[in-house]
Amino acid sequence: MDKDRMKGKAEEMKGEAKRQAGEMTEDKKTQAEGTFEKAKGKAQQAFGKMKESGHQALERGKEHAQELKKPFQNIRPKKPAA
Repeated sequence: MDKDRMKGKAEEMKGEAKRQAGEMTEDKKTQAEGTFEKAKGKAQQAFGKMKESGHQALERGKEHAQELKKPFQNIRPKKPAA
């Protein structure tokens, strides 16, 4: 799990706790702030997941490119006629 996903999960948990505290105290503002923080945390987790997926796709592309090069590695260019 990367840094963005961990921070996002922490933010989501903090937001949920704040929302529940607002609910228990009947404080609508605290509830709304908690809901916002929870949503922000989920968004950060989604960003981290997308970023990780992008890195994985890039690595797979690099590996695929190396595989495509293998058949051509032993081919030597012809020397020009003098």
